[in-house]
Amino acid sequence: MRLAQVFSNLLNNAAKYMDRGGRIDVATSRCGDEICVTVSDAGRGIPAEALARVFDMFSRVDHSLEPSHGGLGIGLTLVKRLVEMHGGRVEVSSEGLGTGTQVSVHLRAASASPSAEAATPRRCPRAARRDFRILVADDNRDAADSLAIMLRMMGNHVRTAHDGEQAVAEAAAFRPDVLLLDIGMPRMNGYDVAREIRAQGWGARMLLVALTGWGQDEDKRRASEAGFDRHFTKPVSPADLEKLLEELADGTRAQSDPPAQPSRPS
Repeated sequence: MRLAQVFSNLLNNAAKYMDRGGRIDVATSRCGDEICVTVSDAGRGIPAEALARVFDMFSRVDHSLEPSHGGLGIGLTLVKRLVEMHGGRVEVSSEGLGTGTQVSVHLRAASASPSAEAATPRRCPRAARRDFRILVADDNRDAADSLAIMLRMMGNHVRTAHDGEQAVAEAAAFRPDVLLLDIGMPRMNGYDVAREIRAQGWGARMLLVALTGWGQDEDKRRASEAGFDRHFTKPVSPADLEKLLEELADGTRAQSDPPAQPSRPS
């Protein structure tokens, strides 16, 4: 089921960023102990400077050339994580804008002799067995949905909200253990949402985590004053989220971003 999700997402993304009449090819090959499945399209491609960050959560390729297709789609972050859960890897290549994109999924062949590491069943993170109630609030719907899917894969119960007022209402109804909150949202920004929730009896012990593109010391100070417990600068990695939940399950204090370095004067 998860691999079907991987390839359907790759095909959907290939179609999404290609003009009518374009071509998508799916090719499979055997290389040693691996099977490689490559989805190639003749679409808009990826600029060289963006290739290094295509697996970052919340990353954006320049959408100025694709006005009708805003958003992040399901995100290669999730595709990469699903493949790695099956012991594989994902590679993305493109010669630049207008040249198309190739995404290759490498998986160990079923007939291959598993290594000692692969033969050992992977343990689920302790936090995944805790089934946390998590609310993700972000006005970027694709980013919120991708993050929600990833958190559900970790075993949590997740809801989403897409503006500040909706975040407060969902928090009141859902009573989450953790609220992952974007700062720059319409109808009420993240700071005001945090203050409103902290003013409620049911929100006093909720773990409030700021997810934002701003990561300077002043931004972290403002988040702390508004009532946030943690501050993560986008893109946040799946490993950081797992660590946060594991430490929450242990009752220990998770660490947020390290202090920002002072900016050089311009």
